[in-house]
Amino acid sequence: MASMKRISILGSTGSIGTQTLDVARWRGYQIEALAAGKNADLLVKQVREFGPKLVSCDAGIVAEVGAQLPGDTRLLSGVDGQIAVAQAEADVVVAAIPGMAGLTATAAALKAGRRVALANKEAMVAAGPLMWETARVHGAEIIPIDSEHSALFQCLLGEDKNSVHSLILTASGGPFRQEPADLSKVSPAQALKHPNWSMGNKVTIDSATLFNKGLEVLEAHFLFELKLEQIEVVIHPQSLVHGMVRFNDGNIKAQIGPHDMRLPIQYGIEYPERPPIPLGPLPLRGSWDFFAPDIQRFPSLELAYEAGRKGGVAPTALNAADEIAVEAFLRGQLKFTDIPKLLARVLNRAPADTLSWQNITEVDREARKIALELL
Repeated sequence: MASMKRISILGSTGSIGTQTLDVARWRGYQIEALAAGKNADLLVKQVREFGPKLVSCDAGIVAEVGAQLPGDTRLLSGVDGQIAVAQAEADVVVAAIPGMAGLTATAAALKAGRRVALANKEAMVAAGPLMWETARVHGAEIIPIDSEHSALFQCLLGEDKNSVHSLILTASGGPFRQEPADLSKVSPAQALKHPNWSMGNKVTIDSATLFNKGLEVLEAHFLFELKLEQIEVVIHPQSLVHGMVRFNDGNIKAQIGPHDMRLPIQYGIEYPERPPIPLGPLPLRGSWDFFAPDIQRFPSLELAYEAGRKGGVAPTALNAADEIAVEAFLRGQLKFTDIPKLLARVLNRAPADTLSWQNITEVDREARKIALELL
């Protein structure tokens, strides 16, 4: 029965994690294990409600969390704890630890042969070919739960990949699609006000620079194993068409839904089933707009394509540089318009090496080091 699914969540106190637990309430899932960061209060509330057998958190809050857990709950911390959660006995592991921090645990879930409901796009961007190799060797599944990649996944069902002309990712355009004219004075508070979606700080800033769409281009390239030039981006301010597939015969298939991440999350967990949800239907009203992205205003998008064309370790280096750049912007150390400049300089210094599990950590570390020096 679908309601008896056993779920583990990597990143349970973040945006995707909390919305996954909403779905668990709808469906009556058994929560096997939770991995969180530093939000002790929320993690303890989650444990008391869902009763997981295993919990992992940041080492800095172990004592605080441990003092409030039931006696039969196993508590771990750090990367080892995340790996244990990823490999717990579960039907689905929701991979929602953002950034490169989530890579090791996501790979561990694949090595355990689990279905991975993937929200951590950076894992696919930085290590896409390695993730697929690991999944195939161990009989694991990767089902995307980003709204855009879930849309593409759904549009591709039953289709021959050879009949696909291109995948079309939609972008809202973020809060600065039209104004202000001068983006150099934009503050972190302004950039964190996304017009449509409620997300974590990193992905919200990336959406404002359009780099998030660049990450999604690279993720789609690796996830669906299509050529980079087969990935298109269109600006769709209403964010109701989440993705489209253009076929060789001229037909286009689209997936449409509300601004609610719980739909793609439930789909990724329940696939191929589509159980009902306790929400009303999306009203089909109003007009929907589509525009070409403004690369001059948002150069970060083109940098992602450039990294994809370079291949090898370039996407890994670019992803690392962006994590440093976003943190610096949020701390007031970097102007909004200097984010793509920093990314470009790090990308230019990325080595022309083939990606492997042996070098990915070093490439990531070196790119961060270069980015910090350039700051």
